Amino acid sequence: MTYKFFQTDKFFIPFSQTIDTFSLPKSFDMNSPHPLAVTAAKDLQQYLQVQKDWEHNFGLIPGQKGKVVGKMFGVLVVKTTQEKIGYLAAFSGKLANSNQHGKFVPPVFDSLSNQSFVNDGMRELSHLNIEIKDLENSFPGNDEQLRLLKSKRRNHSISLQKKIFDQYFFLNQAGLEKSLSQLFANAFYKNPPSGAGECAGPKLLQYAFQNQMTPLTLAEFWWGLSPKSAQWKHGNFYPCCKEKCQPILQHMLEGLGKKKI
Repeated sequence: MTYKFFQTDKFFIPFSQTIDTFSLPKSFDMNSPHPLAVTAAKDLQQYLQVQKDWEHNFGLIPGQKGKVVGKMFGVLVVKTTQEKIGYLAAFSGKLANSNQHGKFVPPVFDSLSNQSFVNDGMRELSHLNIEIKDLENSFPGNDEQLRLLKSKRRNHSISLQKKIFDQYFFLNQAGLEKSLSQLFANAFYKNPPSGAGECAGPKLLQYAFQNQMTPLTLAEFWWGLSPKSAQWKHGNFYPCCKEKCQPILQHMLEGLGKKKI
């Protein structure tokens, strides 16, 4: 069978080689990368090796400036409404201090936007930190004032985090939308963990559903040096994380014939 693969929008990436010899996945499998997903990942890895669009220190180039930060990337092979086969790409968290890069789908919610309430909230948090530090370094006898400021900072931080979580809404194939807070509450979490909703998998599926693309197969791989506390290896494939992604993906993958997440 010959598959069509022409660019339809700025985030839809055609395969750089023919995929005529590949069979499409019969169901959406999260446990092992399908050959099409591996091919898409190799395409993206080739781009990461040569790109000049942005600079990020993955720890792979000796002497490169900046803090070494390895990163999880994801690819989602999709079929468009015009029966075109290609893939979408995403990264987890931020890349080169930004949420937005031309080759990668956008975040579900961009907390770095200049128009975002997050900036105002973080500025207020920074001011409180300065006040507390100044008070701690000043004369004794201000314990009550210090206690009140720390309580204000804690309440502000909790309120800001909740407001951030309330901005995340996730779709599934049926068009059903659920909030991040709702998904984790239904999974019996007290609160969503920090960074929930910012991983590559949910970003990819969200963009696909928003643009009426059918997800076929997904793969995530680690790029760069691993943190000291982790066991991730450069170029290796890994399943989506359970702590941050499982409640989200159980909703987003409903109806896709998935295997256990």
